[in-house]
Amino acid sequence: MPDKSGNMEIHENQQDSWSETESIGSRGMHVGFSGPLSGPLSGPLVTTSHKRNGSKNKSARFKDDDEMVEITLDVRDDAVSVQNIRGGDSETAFLASRLEMRPSSFSGRLRQVSRELKRMTSNKAFDKVDRSKSGAARALRGLKFMTKSAAGGEGWSLVEKRFDELAIDAKLPKTRFSQCIGMTESKEFAGELFDALARRRGITSSSVTKNELREFWEQITDDSFDSRLQTFFDMVDKDADGRITEEEVKEIITLSASANKLSKLQERAEEYAALIMEELDPDNFGYIELYNLEMLLLQAPAQSTHITTDSRVLSQMLSQRLVPTKEYNPIKRGFRAVSYFVQDNWKRLWVIALWLSICAGLFTWKFIQYKHRAVFHVMGYCVTVAKGGAETTKFNMALILLPVCRNTITWLRSRTKLGAIIPFDDNINFHKVVAFGIAIGVGLHAISHLTCDFPRLLHATDAEYEPMKPFFGDDRPNNYWWFVKGTEGWTGVLMVVLMAIAFILAQPWFRRNRLNLPKSLKKLTGFNAFWYSHHLFVIVYVLFIIHGYFLYLSKKWYKKTTWMYLAVPMILYGCERLLRAFRSRHKSVRILKVAVYPGNVLALHVSKPQGFKYSSGQYIYVNCSDVSPFEWHPFSITSAPGDDYVSVHIRTLGDWTSQLKAVFAKACQPANDGQSGLLRADMLQGNNKPRMPRLLIDGPYGAPAQDYKNYDVILLVGLGIGATPLISILKDVLNNIKQHQDVEEGVVESGVKDNKRKGFATKRAYFYWVTREEGSFEWFKGVMNEVAENDKEGVIELHNYCTSVYEEGDARSALITMLQSLHHAKSGVDIVSGTRVKTHFARPNWRNVFKHTALKHPDKRVGVFYCGAHGLVGELKRLSLDFSRKTSTKFDFHKENF
Repeated sequence: MPDKSGNMEIHENQQDSWSETESIGSRGMHVGFSGPLSGPLSGPLVTTSHKRNGSKNKSARFKDDDEMVEITLDVRDDAVSVQNIRGGDSETAFLASRLEMRPSSFSGRLRQVSRELKRMTSNKAFDKVDRSKSGAARALRGLKFMTKSAAGGEGWSLVEKRFDELAIDAKLPKTRFSQCIGMTESKEFAGELFDALARRRGITSSSVTKNELREFWEQITDDSFDSRLQTFFDMVDKDADGRITEEEVKEIITLSASANKLSKLQERAEEYAALIMEELDPDNFGYIELYNLEMLLLQAPAQSTHITTDSRVLSQMLSQRLVPTKEYNPIKRGFRAVSYFVQDNWKRLWVIALWLSICAGLFTWKFIQYKHRAVFHVMGYCVTVAKGGAETTKFNMALILLPVCRNTITWLRSRTKLGAIIPFDDNINFHKVVAFGIAIGVGLHAISHLTCDFPRLLHATDAEYEPMKPFFGDDRPNNYWWFVKGTEGWTGVLMVVLMAIAFILAQPWFRRNRLNLPKSLKKLTGFNAFWYSHHLFVIVYVLFIIHGYFLYLSKKWYKKTTWMYLAVPMILYGCERLLRAFRSRHKSVRILKVAVYPGNVLALHVSKPQGFKYSSGQYIYVNCSDVSPFEWHPFSITSAPGDDYVSVHIRTLGDWTSQLKAVFAKACQPANDGQSGLLRADMLQGNNKPRMPRLLIDGPYGAPAQDYKNYDVILLVGLGIGATPLISILKDVLNNIKQHQDVEEGVVESGVKDNKRKGFATKRAYFYWVTREEGSFEWFKGVMNEVAENDKEGVIELHNYCTSVYEEGDARSALITMLQSLHHAKSGVDIVSGTRVKTHFARPNWRNVFKHTALKHPDKRVGVFYCGAHGLVGELKRLSLDFSRKTSTKFDFHKENF
């Protein structure tokens, strides 16, 4: 009979207790127990029947008001297994499976079964979590130890192949387990998983056979959530007593933090373990059990990584429209591709078409002109090609200066409407295209002269040479050296050499140090080499003018047209350089604050020079004489126009930035508690002001991101340090929000602020920041918290992503997700970023991001602004075009260029 206290009573027919040496006869046994199983229970009844093979069938019945659950166990001398389950659900089956263990003796096993039945039917254990809720449904799809992609997409067959390669004496060592199952990036985590799987099976060896590995594999790839939960629990429960202590929680937090490269979380593992125990063990038992872990996982606040909308119908309709339709007709398919290309690139196309037309026209004009001159009869088509190439080179040498007239382009972008037809964002790309045109023109000119024209002249007969005397003298040149040592020759050769050096060192492989060169040669590459070699253009232009004046075949001054091509662009560029020098040296800046952050980032706050006006998204050039008096480097402004200072965040990637950080770090001190950064120097506080290096700034200059004010909705995407221009935009939008609040509260008159914010169209901003390291979030921690505090109406939507953490649903990040939800709910602070903004894990699903924006803003034009590595440009641009064509929302893509 069950007693009301929940104690277990064992009634036997022949004797009061079982001994370890007794033989098992045909006697029956009744186990009486009371406890709730999803409600009040009348108690389980366990009956035993003897079989010939020495095993017993035990049937345990749990009677509810609504249903009967019967569990039949097969008890042998060396094992206990579940034979049959009638009634109940998947959770009942899972809990019953915990009875399947290998006992050391039958009586010991019986006592263990009794304890398990008591635990299974305890009140809290069967206080079931509602798995139908959206957060629980998402969690049920998570906690995965292994996916198909992790195993290379081939599952067990690939693991078996690896086993054959890695096994020693037909056994796989624990040290090679991670490599075998495809978890090479998390060896420590894989080692703990190995131990948990081995404990469950009573394996004490540090190596496993193929059959045992197969069992391991089937368990970690099991689709059942309950099975995955049990595996995770076993990893934490190292002594296999069915209970998790605070020390074990701390160990698994440390392990998860290490696997996800979260060093700060690892340092605070003890604090977070106490937080979990406080939440899950309110009665201070000193341990938690499996059902506690399930409750924490399933009832945790849902992550917003998977963006949802209010209307599922609209979302489904949009998804159907975005399904690509295959066109089988190659002509129609090609026509559609061309029409899309023209539609997306018409600005670039007409500029390139115009440029090519001018080059072709100049080449043809000179080609025809020299074909009708006497020199053609001696040198042939070689001279026509050489002169045609020279004419295009003159034009391109003049044109290449215009894309780098930064002040002029900034003025045209900001003050005129030419941006509607001219792609100012592509100024650097056009500069590169023109440079390629110069290389072709110089090649045609030099090769035609050196390999064809000069040899033909040397080998011409006296009659053929007669018309050449006015150009080359009465005495015919007697050797090849005569042409080279002349002014026309040596200036041309020297120009080609200097151009080749500048062109080669400007290539990404050399400029970004991508080549594996010896140390001696590596010093000759990098940004410094690019910068100095590019300034050889001063010598090149001087040589170019001299070369264009001392011509063999043109003696009249008005036919020497090189100076005519170059005059206006060189004067314009010269004025630009004088303006930069004047502005940088007469608008001095005072350093207000310096901070060195994790991830090798240096933040500089300087005073705003008088009359210095800029827009968010623009950039400035910075010079530090302590590093180099000549070098100027561009950096995005991270402060907002309304701030009383100018700030930049500089990541040390090259030689100049590394030296700059080292110079400023000397003047800094370790940060105090409550301050962000590793090193800091605040010039506004304290009397001991260190000596700061002299800093000059030049700018501001226009950039694609400054056009954000033209859009009602903006989508900002930053990768790593690429978030810098976007942070300035966020701060500007935030300042606009504050000003509107001031107007509403009557702090200021509306007319004053309306004049200042004229043309500010942005009503909604989405910010996505993707970074590898948790320390990166310290760079703009203050901005994130300020937005979260002041943006009451939800104008700005912040999404931070940390890619070092495994994606949601991965067992390696499961505990991090649980802990994040707990800590954020309690304190409002994210454990990864240290801000009020909750961090997402892994990379965003960009298609879902665009889909979310399109659904929320139909019939709107959205400005997409991206700054970061080039690898994401193609995907974001494709999605912008795709959604613009297939939805009523139009996405305009802009990319930052330096």
